[in-house]
Amino acid sequence: MLDQTFAVIVMNVRSIPDRFWMSLVTIIGIGVVVAVLLAFLAMGNGFRATLQGSGSDDMAIVMRSGAQSELNSVLMAEQVNLIATAPGIASDQSGPVISAELYLIVDAVKRSTQTQANLPFRGLSIKGVEMRDNISISEGRMFEPGKNEIVVGRAVLSEYEGFELGKKISLGKAAWEVVGIFDAPGSVFASEIWTDGLTLQSQFNRNNSYQIIRAKLANAGDVKPIEEFIENDKRLNLEVGTEKDYFSSQTKGTGDLIFKIGIPLSIIMAFGAIAGSLNTMYNSVAQRTTEVATLRAIGFSSMPVFIGTLVESLVLSLIGGVVGSIAAYLFFDGLTAATLGASFTQIVFDFQINSATMVNGIVVALIIGFVGGVFPAARASRLPVVAAFSAAQ
Repeated sequence: MLDQTFAVIVMNVRSIPDRFWMSLVTIIGIGVVVAVLLAFLAMGNGFRATLQGSGSDDMAIVMRSGAQSELNSVLMAEQVNLIATAPGIASDQSGPVISAELYLIVDAVKRSTQTQANLPFRGLSIKGVEMRDNISISEGRMFEPGKNEIVVGRAVLSEYEGFELGKKISLGKAAWEVVGIFDAPGSVFASEIWTDGLTLQSQFNRNNSYQIIRAKLANAGDVKPIEEFIENDKRLNLEVGTEKDYFSSQTKGTGDLIFKIGIPLSIIMAFGAIAGSLNTMYNSVAQRTTEVATLRAIGFSSMPVFIGTLVESLVLSLIGGVVGSIAAYLFFDGLTAATLGASFTQIVFDFQINSATMVNGIVVALIIGFVGGVFPAARASRLPVVAAFSAAQ
């Protein structure tokens, strides 16, 4: 049985070049399906990694109760002062390690499309900057408190016009000078504009109001002391959670939408690839009617014929899967894109295709090959011996 199976597999695989164009169509069809699927997976993975990579268990986010994002949260200066006295917050030589931050939306022009998009404009203190890891000024300098100066994330500089170092740009009703470019690898902060919080309050008439409080926890991940403090003070209609949990929750809307669009589209395309695979394999069986029936006549059982034909389909799909995965990696991995986040602002992220994603693509290709090959294989295994003589005549 094994010898017969091996012989049929070798015969079928060697005959693939005889049906070069038909086989090529199948390979390309499967490759396109895999490439499209991996493109959507890379988009979703990159978006989620950017947001989730921005959060830390060492930091707490305090917002208005019921707020789903920074944009629809409002805190007053009195609440900020009260939170600063809460237990569970780390302290340094200057007091509690907290950062009250203002989060606004401003318009910017995308380089690629020349259309307007929303960008996050964050007002914070120098301490708020220092509380963020992996942030470094790569060009220029940090903004000075009290001045209309901004620093912009590297992603903002690459995707939007007017944010080059030294440029002055109108945001709101004021002109701001770009004094620095900062790097924030793999973080949503790279898509933001930063300035002094008190200056931003003044220029946008947001006196004594903020969107969030960012606080360093005394014990990583432990927000319970702050929660109890909030519950016991009726003046604090607030919620607290770790920064990591906050950014993870922000991925659900847009991140899930990417997968909900991409996967159904890939499934629809997969049906087309299956149809192409079926056509190729039925054509292959028809062209080898004499060979298959002759094998049956000299004693080959139906199972080796079935397995040999199915393996031929799997080989074609494997080639298509590898081609599609490599193409997706070359064209999409590291590609920069921007999409709306939960706060209706643009988030710039990189597509991410890793080895696990490529393996998933190849598995999908093999599934297509199996479905597209099993029925032609069954037909080949049932070819009657008399078909050899009929074909010869």
